[in-house]
Amino acid sequence: MIPVTARLAIEESEIQESFLRASGAGGQNIQKVETAVQLRFAIRSPSLPEAVQERLLRLAGRRATRDGVLVITAQRHRTQERNREDARERLLALLREAATPPPPPRRATRPTRGSQERRLQGKAIRSGIKSLRGRPEGE
Repeated sequence: MIPVTARLAIEESEIQESFLRASGAGGQNIQKVETAVQLRFAIRSPSLPEAVQERLLRLAGRRATRDGVLVITAQRHRTQERNREDARERLLALLREAATPPPPPRRATRPTRGSQERRLQGKAIRSGIKSLRGRPEGE
């Protein structure tokens, strides 16, 4: 089990990793060593609550396939092991973000009478300053 939060954990078997050659410049080593990691995780996992699944699907964006599989590709580092760690860290960060509940909706409030009056007073003062910027009379 991989702990995500205090109450949430996913099983190791739910993560599928495949290795591929990293793209980009890298010299002779890059053409023969498969250092990039492609991590796959089914969003409709039985270990995730329904609300977390919905938020994860929305957060994943283009990284989610039509089948509901989250695909994370890691190729920042030179070694396969470090790329595996990077991909898992990114998956866990995404899961933690999806596991946090959304903030409560904002309740609309009206400005107080005093704040309205102060705002209008400030506007009147600013208007007076700007009116003095015109051409002087008599020219």
